[in-house]
Amino acid sequence: MSSRTPRVRHRRRRTAFALGLPLALAATAGLGYGLLGPGAQPRASAATTAVPAWATAAADGFASVDALGQNGTYGGRGGEIVTVRTLADLEKYATAEQPYVIVVAAAITMDPVGKEIKVRSDKTIIGSGTSGQIVGGGFFLGQGVHNVIIRNLTIRDAYQGVWNDKEHDYDGIQMDGAHHVWIDHNDIRHMADGLIDSRKDTTYLTVSWNRLGQENKAFGIGWTENTTADLTIHHNWIRETEQRNPSTDNVAHAHLYNNYLQDEPGTAITASYGTYARGHTNMLLENSYFQGLDNPVIRDATATLVQRGNVFSGTGGRNESGGTGAAWEPESFYGYTPDRAADVPALVKAGAGPRGSLGTRAVKAAATTLTVAKDGSGQYTTVQAAVNAVPAGNASRVVIAVKPGTYRETVRIPADKPHVTLQGTGAGRKDTVIVYGNASGTKKPDGSGTYGTGGSATVAVEADDFQARNLSITNDFDEGAHQDIAQQAVALRTAADKVFLDGIIVSGDQDTLLLDTAAKEKPGRVYLTNSYVVGNVDFIFGRATAVLDKSVITLKKRWNGTSAGYVTAPSTAAGRKGILIANCAVSGDVADRSFYLGRPWHAGGDATLDPQTTVRDTTLSAAVKTAPWTDMSGFSWKDDRFAEYRDTGAGAAPAGPDRPQLTDAQATAQEIGDWLGDWTPTAS
Repeated sequence: MSSRTPRVRHRRRRTAFALGLPLALAATAGLGYGLLGPGAQPRASAATTAVPAWATAAADGFASVDALGQNGTYGGRGGEIVTVRTLADLEKYATAEQPYVIVVAAAITMDPVGKEIKVRSDKTIIGSGTSGQIVGGGFFLGQGVHNVIIRNLTIRDAYQGVWNDKEHDYDGIQMDGAHHVWIDHNDIRHMADGLIDSRKDTTYLTVSWNRLGQENKAFGIGWTENTTADLTIHHNWIRETEQRNPSTDNVAHAHLYNNYLQDEPGTAITASYGTYARGHTNMLLENSYFQGLDNPVIRDATATLVQRGNVFSGTGGRNESGGTGAAWEPESFYGYTPDRAADVPALVKAGAGPRGSLGTRAVKAAATTLTVAKDGSGQYTTVQAAVNAVPAGNASRVVIAVKPGTYRETVRIPADKPHVTLQGTGAGRKDTVIVYGNASGTKKPDGSGTYGTGGSATVAVEADDFQARNLSITNDFDEGAHQDIAQQAVALRTAADKVFLDGIIVSGDQDTLLLDTAAKEKPGRVYLTNSYVVGNVDFIFGRATAVLDKSVITLKKRWNGTSAGYVTAPSTAAGRKGILIANCAVSGDVADRSFYLGRPWHAGGDATLDPQTTVRDTTLSAAVKTAPWTDMSGFSWKDDRFAEYRDTGAGAAPAGPDRPQLTDAQATAQEIGDWLGDWTPTAS
C-alpha cells in the first residue's frame, strides 16, 4: 500500500485571474511581443517602460489554486524584465534569488549538451515571438522551487542518437518536488530521455497549449509512492511519441481535457499507448481527441479513470475506464470551460506551441477584483456601486466578485468601462441573483416617460469584452398585475462586442434576453454557453451576432397559464450573422406544439434587415410546432434566413416547405467559428 502524506487544504480560486495588480500598472499590459525588434542590444537589458501582458499573465488549472503558501502561479510578475541572448545571461537570471521576467530573444545552445539550468522560484521564462529557443538542453526545478512560468519557447535537440536512451537523462523540463508551475505554449521535441518529467510529488502544475513530439517518452508523471499531486493538462498536441502520453503515477487529482493525441501513419514512430493512469492515480479525462493510436487509454487495476466526452478516431486496443476512487470535479478547485472534443484538432493545431504574439486565449492581463456583499463584508453592498468604481477607459480586466445573495437593483455597465466580469462567488448560479421588475410600459420615477423595451433591462451591458458567470439575472415584472401597460421586460440587454456569458441563468417572460449592438452599423458578438434562458414571447431577440451553445432554453407558460410563444426574434442587419442555437435543448412545462422557434423582427419596419436564426444539433421537445417559423408585423419569415440542421427530439422533423434544413455543405459555413470570427471567448 502506498504511503500517504497529509493533504493540504485547497482554497478554491473563484477567479483564477484576480491577481490584485493595481489598475495603473495593469493599464499598460496590452502590449505584444513587438518590444524585441531587430534593433535590440545583444546583451541582457532591463525593461524600464510599459509592462506587457505576458509579464503579468497568470496560470489557470491547478497551478492557479492557493495552497502551500503560494497564491496561484504568476512567475516573476513585479520583478525586473530582462532580455537574454546568451547562455550566461539566461543562467544568471534564472538562478537568481529575486523574481525576474526573462525574455529569451535568441537560440541559446546549452554547453555542455544536456545541461539543465536549475531554475529558482518566482521566475517567468518566456520566448520572444518564435525566436526564443533552448537547444541541446533544458530546465530543472528542484525540491521546493515554486511559482515558475515557462512559456513560448522551443526546447529541442538534446537527442544523442539512441532511442529510449538510458544513458543520457536529458529532458526538456524536469521537476523534482516543485509546486505551482505553469508550462504553456512551448514546442518541446527531440530530447534524449523525455520531453517533460514531473516527479517526486511535484504538484499544482498546469501544462497547456504545448506541442510535444519526436520523442520516445512525451510526459512522465510520478516516481513517488505518495498520492498527493494535483495537476491539469489541457490543449496539448502530443504526436509522434511512443509512450507516456502522458503516464501519470500516483496522482491525487489528474485533470486532462481538450488534448489532441495523434499517431501519424507511415512514420518510423508508433505509439505503444496513449494516456495511462498508473498506481493510485485518480484521473478525469474529458473532451480529448485520440487519433490513430493503439491502446489510447489504459489504467492499472488500482487506478481510477473517469472518461467523458472524448473522441476516438482510428484507434484500437485498450480503451479503459473505471476504478473505485472517490469522484471529484475540477470546479471544486478552479473554473474552466472545456471545448467540444470534435473541435479540438483544429483548435490545438492552430493554437499550440510558440506564437508570434500570444493571443487573448493564452494571455490574460492581471485582473483587479472588486467585491460586493449585501452584508457589508465586501468593498461594496451593491453591484452598481462596484461598476461605478471601475475607472473610465480601464485597459485591463476588472472582476466584480459578487457574494451570494439577492441584489434587487438595476445594473448598467457603460460603454467606457470595457473588460468587466460579473462573477458570482457562490457554489452555484442560483446563489447570486440580480433582479428587478421594470417593463417597457413602467413609468420612470422622474416622470420623464416610460422605460421602453431596452430601458427595462435589469442588467444592461454597453461595454465591450464583458463577461458574466455563475449568477442569475432576472426580470420579475408581474404581467398579470399590470395588463394595462406594455409587457416587454428585459432581464439582460447587451449592446457591445465580445460578450461572454458562461454558466448563468437569464430569466423572465416576454423579451428576456436582448442581444443588441451599439448601433446598426456596429458589430456585436455574444457567446452564451453552459447556461439557461427562460421565457415565452420573443425571449431571445435582437440584432447581435449571437451564439447559444451547450445551453438549455426553457419555455415558460404565459401569465394566465396558457402555452404560446416564440423563442427567437432576430433583427439581423443584412450581411451579418444573426442568432445561432447549437448543441442546446429546447423544452419546458408547456403544451405540445405551442411554441415557434422564431419569427423575423424588422425593427421599426426596416425592410433592409435580413433576420437570421439557425437551430442546429439541438434537442427539441414536443412543445415546438411542426411548422416552427412564422411571420411578424407583415414580414414573411420565408423572405429571411431561418433554418435547422440535424436537430433531434420529439419536436424535430424532416425538411419540408415549412421546415427548411441546411445541406451538409451549407452547414459547414454555419458553425460557431463562423459566427465568432477572430474572437475566441476565454474566461478571465
